[in-house]
Amino acid sequence: MSDASETDTAATDTGTAATQSAIPREELARLSDDIISALKTVYDPEIPADIYELGLIYKIDIEDDRMVKIQMTLTAPGCPVAGEMPGWVENAVNTVEGISGVDVSMTFDPPWTPDRMSEEAQVAVGWY
Repeated sequence: MSDASETDTAATDTGTAATQSAIPREELARLSDDIISALKTVYDPEIPADIYELGLIYKIDIEDDRMVKIQMTLTAPGCPVAGEMPGWVENAVNTVEGISGVDVSMTFDPPWTPDRMSEEAQVAVGWY
């Protein structure tokens, strides 16, 4: 899902940074790790696993101005926290030192399925 076709954007969907960025590689790696750590503090209230391990984060872009753009989904379009979850994500990632801001967008294409869950999330919900 990573899209690093724009030369001014670093993108990650697995925690590894793209190489086409004006941000030094070491700083980009730190920012990526810190963003993922922040995302892991946000939990779906109906599932005992964080949204990153659930596979709800589809894309993370770190632009050269250090603006972070996150594309995410929910387990279901009718999720009771659909209106709140993007704010939770924005608040969590805004705590990362060195970023200029966060823009969270929601998508349901492709729809989320349990196949996107990490082994850690599967263990947490008793599916592994």
